[in-house]
Amino acid sequence: MAFGIGILTDGKDAGSIRGKQIEIACECWFTAKGRTIPRMIKIQDGNGAIQTIEEIKVKYSEEKNYSGTRSVEYDCTIIFDEVTHDVKLIFFKEECRWVLRTI
Repeated sequence: MAFGIGILTDGKDAGSIRGKQIEIACECWFTAKGRTIPRMIKIQDGNGAIQTIEEIKVKYSEEKNYSGTRSVEYDCTIIFDEVTHDVKLIFFKEECRWVLRTI
């Protein structure tokens, strides 16, 4: 294709990610078919301490393109400090990088 037209044929571009993004470390399970399932995340709090969150419930996940970057977005409920939070965990495939976005 000329000038890159039609190179992103595997889905509509979702634009840029809206909301606050927080860099995280994520431990995930890879199924036999290559699907990823987040199991635990580590996040740095406002005081610089690393917090571990192991209570993650994935409601659903979907493949997305954010500004042309292939990713998987997980709609999740996490429990941190005995409080339930609805968040999105986003895995950027080419960069092997995870972020948490608050809803």
